[in-house]
Amino acid sequence: MEAPLNYFRRKPTLSQRLEAATFWAFRIATYAVLFFTAYIVLNIAIKGAPQLFRPGFFTMSPETLYLFESEGRHLEMGDTEFRAYQTTHVIDESSVKSIAHSAGGILPCIAGTVLLVIGSMLIALTLGISAAIYLSEYSTPSAWIHATRLAILNLAGVPSIVFGLFGFGLFVLYFNWGVSLMAGWFTLALMVLPVIITASEEALRSIPVGFREGSLALGATKWQAIRTNVLPYALPGMLTSSILSIARVAGETAPIMFTAAFVMRDEMPWQGLNRWTDFFFQGVMALPYHIYVVSSKIPQNEYTERVQYGTAFVFLLVVASVALTAIVLRGRLRKRYKW
Repeated sequence: MEAPLNYFRRKPTLSQRLEAATFWAFRIATYAVLFFTAYIVLNIAIKGAPQLFRPGFFTMSPETLYLFESEGRHLEMGDTEFRAYQTTHVIDESSVKSIAHSAGGILPCIAGTVLLVIGSMLIALTLGISAAIYLSEYSTPSAWIHATRLAILNLAGVPSIVFGLFGFGLFVLYFNWGVSLMAGWFTLALMVLPVIITASEEALRSIPVGFREGSLALGATKWQAIRTNVLPYALPGMLTSSILSIARVAGETAPIMFTAAFVMRDEMPWQGLNRWTDFFFQGVMALPYHIYVVSSKIPQNEYTERVQYGTAFVFLLVVASVALTAIVLRGRLRKRYKW
């Protein structure tokens, strides 16, 4: 039996239909982004995860892979193992095929990426928070301050390759630091500095004026009021900008290509140093640059593909670990400082 028609039900108006259509458009767009992101991450995880269990992947440097026939067997060996095998076996040199960076591991790449992220973020946060405190708390409105804020916003949209060339000209050539950690740190720090300054300034401005006035009324200096009653409550917002900056710093290839990254380096950054200061003035390997080299500078095959996906998967894990640390710290600060 059919349900009786309700003649008193209001028909949706045109504006209500447009509102419903807009809601579904936004919802579909959101789920589409989530779907494609999940697809990309899962694809990298499925193809790259098996490489994590390959012997030496986390303990060795990248090596050349050798494919050859010996004693009726098809063998695959890294450079170190292949040299040792040559001393005890006769190998037909005509059957040997070599593929660069397709054996060994990525330990120096992981170490270099972590060092670049930590060093550049320390510099960027120090300079960025200091600049934000001046612009928010000490500066007075003027044409110069307005132009400064406009310049900072414009710098946020500058391509990373421009920062790389700037860092190469200033730090590598003019300051004569060479291709080194120092040059990479300052180049990456300058690249994310506009985002950190802008977000930190907004976080400081969100703190009520009463927090400052209460401290000043009790006889505190301006810096004491900022340090004790403003900065602690603004830190969660500042850490939000640092989380966004970590992903950009870790994933950039162009800036470190000119200033900090080596294609190949067998030793770890802390090995083979004549003086402790040499640690800061040496180049390192990095995960994004390693992916770039393996995927674009070497003829592609199944062996290079597994290295690409394995390195990309580890790279995602490293970035996620550093960002998760910042997120946990931000959560604790929010619980500690409530207002």
